[in-house]
Amino acid sequence: MNWYPLKTEQEVQDISENISQQTPCIIFKHSTTCSISAIAKHRVKDYTDSQSNGFKLYYLDLLAFRSVSNFISDFFDIRHESPQVLIIKDGKCIYNESHLSINAEILQSQLELING
Repeated sequence: MNWYPLKTEQEVQDISENISQQTPCIIFKHSTTCSISAIAKHRVKDYTDSQSNGFKLYYLDLLAFRSVSNFISDFFDIRHESPQVLIIKDGKCIYNESHLSINAEILQSQLELING
């Protein structure tokens, strides 16, 4: 599964206004210096590597792009966490989770709910 880097506020708006209208999008906000974030990233990677389609996956290095992370929190009206995973569909954040609560089973069940 390809991880698309997320580096600008405009990319977040494009996800909301265009891309998520066609397919669910997963945004993973990662702190590159945090061991808990590394575990969560591994869990997301394990899940996404086992899936062939049904969503697009975006990766945000929140240490390098903190302003984009703050923009995501404001834009989708969610509390900032790190690490954090968000599922965006039809322009809205329909699910978010953080820290060690991020796991494959949760992502699978949420995407199954979306895709029916």
